[in-house]
Amino acid sequence: MAVKLEARALGYGYPGRAVGRGLDLALPAGEVLCVLGPNGGGKTTLFRTLLGLLPAQAGEVLLEGQALARMARADVARRIGYVPQGHVAQFAFTVREAVLMGRTAHVGLFAAPGAADRAAAEQAIATLGIESLADRVVTELSGGERQLAMIARALAQGARALVLDEPTASLDFGNQVRVLREIRRLAIDGYAVVFSTHDPGQAFLAASRVLLLAHGGSLRQGAPQEVITPQNLREVYGVEVRVAVVEGARVCLPSL
Repeated sequence: MAVKLEARALGYGYPGRAVGRGLDLALPAGEVLCVLGPNGGGKTTLFRTLLGLLPAQAGEVLLEGQALARMARADVARRIGYVPQGHVAQFAFTVREAVLMGRTAHVGLFAAPGAADRAAAEQAIATLGIESLADRVVTELSGGERQLAMIARALAQGARALVLDEPTASLDFGNQVRVLREIRRLAIDGYAVVFSTHDPGQAFLAASRVLLLAHGGSLRQGAPQEVITPQNLREVYGVEVRVAVVEGARVCLPSL
């Protein structure tokens, strides 16, 4: 499958402070990459660099084979969708209105959304199966419902690559499962998805590959069963963790 998002020898960080360096990754359509790492390990900084919100300190990011640094922001927005962590709705838009805002990159500066934009928003809502939420106000939704609405907004952009920064943070168990289920389903539909989490077990549930970050950059990258090991988790998080198989599924069990 075509590679949607790629990093080559990527260095990322902030002016005067490097966070990671020498990172290579390629995310093709139909794959889910889970990024794991400790607080302050650089997950959000990496994501902001992959999106072009921070300039690369070294190397380059490619989006569908094109150098991200040479692309117009509107063109980037049409190709890659972003759901930041901890989104808090400030205004009483309906879900349909919020999802329609994802069409901003396709609408002229002083133009109103047209029929094609509304159709794209409705399709994004249908893709995530949240038609029952369409007329509800975003500020009144549960955390999980709101996350699904924000993912729908990213889909409405028309992007086939998605970057989700801790999409399950602060959600209850049921809503975490719902979001992870949709991430898997989007990959089956041909989307390329990268998401971060603090729960290594979620990688076993939803990801085809894992990138394990430590302070200073990439520690390991590969299939979940190869990367999520007691030794690697101890090195990154400083705690003892057992990886067990329960009824055919791998789970992480910390030692208290």
